[in-house]
Amino acid sequence: MTKTYIIAEAGVNHNGSIKSAFKLIDEAVKCGADAVKFQTFKSENLVTPNAKKVNYQKKFSPHQDNQLQMLKNLEISYDEFVRISNYCITKNIDFLSTAFDDDSLNFLYKKIKLKTFKISSGDITNGPFLLSHARKKCKIILSTGMSNISEIESALGVIAYGMLNAKKTNKKISLNKFKQAFKDKKGKLILKKNVSLLHCTSEYPTPYEEVNLLSIRTLQKKFNLDIGYSDHTSGITAAIIATTLGAKIIEKHITLNKKQLGPDHKSSLEPHEFKEMVNQIRITEKCLGNGKKKPTKSEIKNMSSIRKTLVAKSNIKKGEKFSLNNIDIKRSKLNKSPMDYWKLIDKKSNRAYKIDDIIK
Repeated sequence: MTKTYIIAEAGVNHNGSIKSAFKLIDEAVKCGADAVKFQTFKSENLVTPNAKKVNYQKKFSPHQDNQLQMLKNLEISYDEFVRISNYCITKNIDFLSTAFDDDSLNFLYKKIKLKTFKISSGDITNGPFLLSHARKKCKIILSTGMSNISEIESALGVIAYGMLNAKKTNKKISLNKFKQAFKDKKGKLILKKNVSLLHCTSEYPTPYEEVNLLSIRTLQKKFNLDIGYSDHTSGITAAIIATTLGAKIIEKHITLNKKQLGPDHKSSLEPHEFKEMVNQIRITEKCLGNGKKKPTKSEIKNMSSIRKTLVAKSNIKKGEKFSLNNIDIKRSKLNKSPMDYWKLIDKKSNRAYKIDDIIK
């Protein structure tokens, strides 16, 4: 089995502090994550002052009246992101960040030189923004929270078109062009090479009855792409189950302390929990194996002691016919398979056997 790529989603759990961001990176490394991911945005480019907070944001970030005020408190500057990216390099962990506006996307591409972009569920219907990502011709991980199959198809059509037509402008484009790119053989190939989808439920924390992990298989069958899972439940069980269903990527929020105020802390794992999740996923990978059914090295060593063989039930003379009365099946040194039992019946023995001798 291919190793599951585990992303520690730091997101905005640094609460606007670069010192906390560095600590989150340190903890992600200790936990064994493959990557640590942040969120890059300019608040004014992301929301209007009229954008209200959703219920979980109201509950866990009660001190701001709207999304703009909340996000301003969670914003990290571009210069600080350069430091964060460089710090990840020194710690030998992949740096990822989700851009939420065009300026931030261009910054991550040109300044940080990201080679993989994570697109949030909230932008799966944001065609122009998807196109901007696609025309960078980098790897894309697309979350699919709040979406249906038709919307995912449309998003992939935009991405396929953008990757196939990277040098064209973003002026008026017929929607049929996107549909055609999604169905086209070249479009399918470029998506297969560059795009992964994450099943996701956009509720924080996600109730277990809304996790719907079997959607991983649905997405695998429908799109023939690498499928992962972005987990917003409060524990580690869903992420482990997702691994058994073939998730190639697991993304999970990490926090220094769940008791902190902020929109995502309550649906995150503290470092000791995140480490346990990583350990359990790695154990799960070993348990899943490669799917080929054949004896393992350990089993081969045990065969001679566990499987049975044909032995003499009584003393057998040379030339005597084998019968139900003189053949038995017992554990001994493995030799003749009991499946040969019927072949021996009524055949003459070419040698003499004592009781419990292996019949050769």
